[in-house]
Amino acid sequence: MTNVIQLHYNYYMIVLDSSTMILLAKVDLLDTFISSCRLKVAISEKVRDETCVKGTEEIPLIAKLISDGKIEVKKVKNQELVGKIMCDFNIDRGEAEAVILALDKKAFVATDDRNAIRACKLLKVGFTTAISILVRAFEKGHLDREEALIKLEKLADIARYSKAITSHAENLIKGGA
Repeated sequence: MTNVIQLHYNYYMIVLDSSTMILLAKVDLLDTFISSCRLKVAISEKVRDETCVKGTEEIPLIAKLISDGKIEVKKVKNQELVGKIMCDFNIDRGEAEAVILALDKKAFVATDDRNAIRACKLLKVGFTTAISILVRAFEKGHLDREEALIKLEKLADIARYSKAITSHAENLIKGGA
């Protein structure tokens, strides 16, 4: 859960993938995270396309953050490498582009995709998850305990976290670990 804390000292940018950006938006944490983040926040063009799909409830917030310049949209130039990462790690284009952007920009990735996390580990790209961002927001005082626990419960309902991960996060929020 402490990877966000450690990474702030080594990077100037965080690259969000679609799943994590949507999870943060669904628990009403995306704007708080971006507003309190000292790093630049970026997404790839593919992630923008995936998250701004007509009919999803997150569109207005994400579109506003992009138009306000709080989220930068970056073009991934090396599409051949994107294809290789997709194939090697069995991940979708959005996750692959996030990893490639992080490599290119000396950034780290916010992803909740198991295979994208595996890619980050093997390629030595720093990463964090929505649940880690939630815990860190609580630790920094951006959320009170009750609000953090409510958001954690909602995250657990909509994401595919193991019981061990959500229990650990709950302990951290309650002050037990």
